[in-house]
Amino acid sequence: MKSHYLDKKEEAQKRFNIIKGQMDGLQRMIDEDEYCMDLLNQSLAIQNSLKSLDAVLFERHLKTHVSHQFNNEKEKAVSELVALFKRTNK
Repeated sequence: MKSHYLDKKEEAQKRFNIIKGQMDGLQRMIDEDEYCMDLLNQSLAIQNSLKSLDAVLFERHLKTHVSHQFNNEKEKAVSELVALFKRTNK
């Protein structure tokens, strides 16, 4: 049985590969002077895929590091999460 960490690593890698494919597609579209709205739609799809990857990485961090930090380094856990919250809400 695989660990939860390995499952999340595999899921993150899968999502990353999808994003790479989307980026390559956007580059081809730019090279081929595709319609601007099509470029924007592809860019938005990439941004949504990045957000999905962020969610996987954040869940992994919560389950593997934050839970441990709350028992041993609570201030570090809190300061990291507050800093991340501030960066995502600018």
